[in-house]
Parts: sequence; structure tokens; C-alpha cells
Amino acid sequence: MTGFQTKARIEAEDLRARVNFCADSGQIWLHEQRMLLVHAEAQSSLRKELIETLGMSRARGLLLRMGYASGMRDAELVRTLTPELDDVGAFLAGPQLHSFEGMVGVIPVRVEVDREIGHFYSEFRWINSWECQSHRRHFGSHCGSVCWTQIGYACGYSSAFMGRAILFKEVECGGGNNDSCRIVGRPVEEWDDADAHMRLFEPDPINDQLIDLQTQVMQLRSTIGERDTLQGDLSGSSASFRHALDLLKQAADSESPVLLVGETGVGKELFARALHAMSKRRDRPLDVINCATIPAELVESELFGVEKGAHTGALVSHPGHLERADGSTIFLEEIGDLPLSAQTKLLRVLQKGEVVRLGDDQVRKINVRVVAATTDSLAQWVKEGRFRADLYFRLNAGQIHIPPLRERRDDVLPLAERLLERYAAIKGKKLLGFTDKAKKALVAYGWPGNVRELQNTVERGVILAPNGGRVEVDNLFMGHADTADREYARDEDGDIDIVGPQAGRALCEAVCDGAMTLGEVEKMLVEVAMDKAHGNVPSAARMLGVTALQLADRLKRQ
Repeated sequence: MTGFQTKARIEAEDLRARVNFCADSGQIWLHEQRMLLVHAEAQSSLRKELIETLGMSRARGLLLRMGYASGMRDAELVRTLTPELDDVGAFLAGPQLHSFEGMVGVIPVRVEVDREIGHFYSEFRWINSWECQSHRRHFGSHCGSVCWTQIGYACGYSSAFMGRAILFKEVECGGGNNDSCRIVGRPVEEWDDADAHMRLFEPDPINDQLIDLQTQVMQLRSTIGERDTLQGDLSGSSASFRHALDLLKQAADSESPVLLVGETGVGKELFARALHAMSKRRDRPLDVINCATIPAELVESELFGVEKGAHTGALVSHPGHLERADGSTIFLEEIGDLPLSAQTKLLRVLQKGEVVRLGDDQVRKINVRVVAATTDSLAQWVKEGRFRADLYFRLNAGQIHIPPLRERRDDVLPLAERLLERYAAIKGKKLLGFTDKAKKALVAYGWPGNVRELQNTVERGVILAPNGGRVEVDNLFMGHADTADREYARDEDGDIDIVGPQAGRALCEAVCDGAMTLGEVEKMLVEVAMDKAHGNVPSAARMLGVTALQLADRLKRQ
């Protein structure tokens, strides 16, 4: 029993350091998971209303599932906090978290954990259970188990920790005449009546029916008036983006040229591909050309074609992109980079459907739809004489402005989650999503590179995140601390102190002002790391980002 108490004390120190209070934003963090301080009496009233509304059985199942989800999230946290502990020591961090979060006092009685062979048996005594106190106050003494949320937590935490289904039973409960509760946990298959208990962890059939009906209604609404489905990446709920999509759908029914205007990375090519996919020309491939990448002397031959001998290097005759796109759609990105001579020929294509190859007099009739895109203001270029006014007016009749990502904050998380699923599948990783802090950072960031930058950021996060875990803010952004909110945590004496970037800046200023030396800071870092690693040099070295040999050398010099 002494070993249990020692590990619990050590883990309590680690856990206290992980709790941050952000006064400016009104958020509390346990590592990267957002937490809530909720009045026990308010929680008790909610529990009472659930029982009275849903009945005892359904309320029990709902609270079990809520506790199960909480336990699974804490198991994720424990994996990041206890890499150097053995199975029993690491497992006991969960019961310690359960106590730390104010749910119940947990006292280990017997703990047998071996993940390598899959062995598990645990027995705990619970004291000061808030659920027991709540149930007795509202419903009187109860002969059975009433600590439903807490049992759910124990099952969820243990199952996630072991990687197999673990079932806990409350064999003694303080909701009756007992002074405390006693729970026993084993693998599901070792319980004779496991099926009856495990059914409570399944979603309520009535809820499933309501969700199915709601889904059907949403599907019906989404299909009314929709002739075709947009591509998966082209999604968003913000008003400005929905307006752009509405214009796109209207343009799909016509044959007029379209001008897509938006910053770099907003997804202009995605819009062009969606427009083509919804049009009558979708059976032919879309031709995509970036005008900025074609050398000025080759633009006309590339777009309109060339006859043999028209210029040096024209050894054979060949059609241009516009001619090859006959019957289809051509997407001209960065159209403002076209030379004026090419602009004149493009206007002829739009007005008359005619193309003349370079070095030839023959007029060829083509039927091609032009979709153009630009990041700049073509109207200003017209004033400066860099772009033909008649071509601009022809294109501008079908202009669609695509808003930047910073103007559609509500779309950032859905897009990021969709991208995470895609990149996780490509990289062969199983990820549980983003941490709460990572979600906050994604929404707060300005995204100057728009959707393209979001794609790259999420892909980097997927690559750096541990398999089976969540993408943290450090996996996504380098130097995110520069814009982090002020946070506070408990120090060793239980007092609240600043943590995070402000604390780091204060330390830097202390060195620059002569209050501390760089050597003193290094010594302090080494001492803290060695203390947190309980004297284990390799573990402390990992915390500091150095090798064990480098840390050993520093220890010798101190």
C-alpha cells in the first residue's frame, strides 16, 4: 500500500503543474484538454432531472456513457504524462486524476496490471462520492449501485489504458447503508453477466431513432434544389462562403465565362473544378493552365496553337490548349499575367468562338467555356493599361468572389477535421482528433495562406502527432506561444503563478537585466528535469531535448 501512496503523491505534483487557469479567456486547461469547474449542487440537480425525465434505467445509461468518455480522455493524458513508469504506476495516474477532478476519493486496494500479456484486475475503495451524496439527498437510500458516472469513468479509463474492454462493478455502494463504495474491475469476458452491463454502454435505441429521423430530414433538405453534389473540400457554413457557392451553382447552368477572384490559397481551382463537374461539359476533362508559369514568348503558341516554322523552335504544328479543350472547360489561373496580344486573341475566343494559330491565317471554330481566376484587382490593371477593358468587362459579368479563410472562422474546424481524416488515412495513422487547445489555436490563427496553408498545417500535425493520440497545438504551429493567452497554475506551495509565454519572457528579462545568469538558468532547468524524472538521466534528457550524454556532462560541470 505504501507504494500506491508514494506514486499518488508524485503524480499529484505532476498533475498540479498541468492545470492552468486562463483568466483573460475564461478557460481552464488540464494539459491540452479544456476543463470546467462545475458546482456539485448544479450537477446534482441535472442528475435528478435526468432521472425524473428519462427514468432510472435510461439516466443510468446516459451517465455511464458520459463518464466513459471522460475516462477515455484522461487515459490519453496519462499516456503523455507517464512514459517512464511501469504499468501499475502509469495506471494509478487515472484514479489519481479521478480524485484530482473532485469526483470521488480513490483508495487502491489491489491493482494487477500487465499490458504486455493483457492481465488486469483492480479493486478500489471510494470515499466522498458526490453521486452517492446526490442520490441519497434526492431519492433516499438505494440498495444498488448509484455511482454511474464514476463507474463509467473507471470502465472508459481502464479500457483505453489496456486496449481491451474492461468492466468495473460497484460491489458495495455508499448510496445505501455503507460508509464507502468498493469497485472491482476485470476484463469483460471474465464476468458471467457482462452482457447485461455492457448493454448500458450502447446508445439508447430511442436516441438512435431520433438521430436517424433528424439525419433523414437534413438529407432531404440538402437535396432539395441540388442537382449535383459539390466536392468534399468545397464546404463551409459561413454566409460569405455560402453566397459564393450559390453563385457557382447558378453559373453552372450557363455557358458564360466566369471570373474567380480571391487571395492565394482560397481554393479557386477547387471552385473551377466544382463548376465544371456541375456543368453540361463534365464528361470532358477540365484543362487547367497557370498563365503565370508560361514564358511570355510562348504564351500565344501554348494557348492558341502554332504552325510549323512560325518561330524558331516551332518544328511541328500543334493545337493550343484552347483548341484541345473544344467541347470542355479551360481554367486560366492568374489571367492578369497574360500579355496584351494574348488578351486580344482570348477576347476573340469569348466573342466569336474562333481561334487562329500563331503563324497561320486559318480560322478554327471552337466551343470552349473559359473560367479565369486572379488574385489581383483587374479593375485597377485596366486603369493602368495593363489589362484590356473589353476583356475585363466580358469576364467580370460572371465574377465570383471567394472569401479568405479569416472571414469564415466557423468553417476552420470542420475543414481541419476533414483534412485530418484524409491525411491520417494517407499516412496510415489512427488519430483521435485535435486537442481543445489545438482547436482554439486553429480558430484564432489568421491563415494568411488560406485553405492551402490549413492543408499544410494539418498535414504537418498528422505527421508529428503520436499514433493513437490527438494532434496538439505544438504539432501544428511553431512559435504559437507568441499569441497565447495568459495562463496561471498552482506552484509548489499551492499559490497561483503565471505560466506559459509570459513566465518565459519574465525569465528572459531577468537574465538580460542581470538578476540571473545564463548558467544559473541552465542549472535550474537541469535540477527541475532531474527532479521530475526522479533522478532518471535519460528521462530528464528527453524532457530537455538533449542526449543522455550531454545531460550527464552538464551534471558533472555543476
